[in-house]
Amino acid sequence: MTKVYKKTSGNGDIALYLGKRDFTDHVGSVDIVDGVIKVDPANLNGKKVFVYLACAFRYGSEDLDVIGLSFRRDIWIQRVQLYPATGGSPTLTPMQECLMKKVGEQGYPFSFQMPTDLPCSVSLQPGPNDTGKACGVDFEVKGYIADKADPADEPPKKDTCRLMIRKIQFAPISNKPGPKADISKQFMMSDKPVNLEASLEKEIYYHGESITVSVKINNQTTKVVKKIQISVEQLTNVVLYSSDTYTKAVSTEEFGETVESNGTLEKSFQITPLLANSVEKRGLSVDGRLKDGDTNLASTTLSQGEKEMQGILVSYKVKVNLMVAGGGLLGGLTGSDVTVELPLTLMSPKPAGETDISFEAMEG
Repeated sequence: MTKVYKKTSGNGDIALYLGKRDFTDHVGSVDIVDGVIKVDPANLNGKKVFVYLACAFRYGSEDLDVIGLSFRRDIWIQRVQLYPATGGSPTLTPMQECLMKKVGEQGYPFSFQMPTDLPCSVSLQPGPNDTGKACGVDFEVKGYIADKADPADEPPKKDTCRLMIRKIQFAPISNKPGPKADISKQFMMSDKPVNLEASLEKEIYYHGESITVSVKINNQTTKVVKKIQISVEQLTNVVLYSSDTYTKAVSTEEFGETVESNGTLEKSFQITPLLANSVEKRGLSVDGRLKDGDTNLASTTLSQGEKEMQGILVSYKVKVNLMVAGGGLLGGLTGSDVTVELPLTLMSPKPAGETDISFEAMEG
């Protein structure tokens, strides 16, 4: 069942209605954000009603705004005047037709088309002792009463109604064969190398799914491969005034398989990255709804590559590491590693469509 979300201003003069709060980025296009605002003009006293859609990066607590510091930076914003109406009657979407039947003659429909180069909704996981709203990228639809579209002073909360929405991406339907990587590494006192090859069985994995990593080892050295470590790392690229990348391991497994000198091994291993195993890692990127129990690790950001996105861009890699113990004269006193990396796409499947409609008033 699809809920219709409603938020009323403190003074009761305007109410915002949305048919959904998740809007899909299809890479080449983004779902239209369509809704209706109900306007009771009796107490407007000549003021106008506007609505905006904003994509912003939040990097601090709103509580600190009282000292004049802005901890929210708009990446993109679009504003529309709804009342008094400024143009002809727009073509209604099916959802707006349903909403207008509910709202009646006081309803004013609006639509926004987001550009394709905006980031998706992502939050940075707070630490155990952090308070306030999480840092990250969020999207907000806000109706407000004012004299002009972009007033110098923020309208009082009693004159506003707002709903947070999410811009999300789902895994493409087609899934290609996974990546493969190999390396040959030679050590001192050894004429021949260790050959390591690793591959994934497919390109895209879903959140919560076990990732199968196929490993082939040909140890032509005098050393011994003591164990195999496989990890999944999340790379968070924060692009605002500059571009900074943060890497965090979201899952690490060690396997006790050994490969003696001149030995080989061909085996598949499994690793499952889960947010539940990293709930105390501060700064980890998660999908943009921290309050809900079904929050995942943030999905891989898909882009067309035509424009540089701002905000938070997320990617993953699988790292396969052989821990090699020294041999020969020095015995186990020396050691080294042999490592390959594989790109990983981690996303959610597209859910089945929902058609039934019910209304839900939002609190707060």
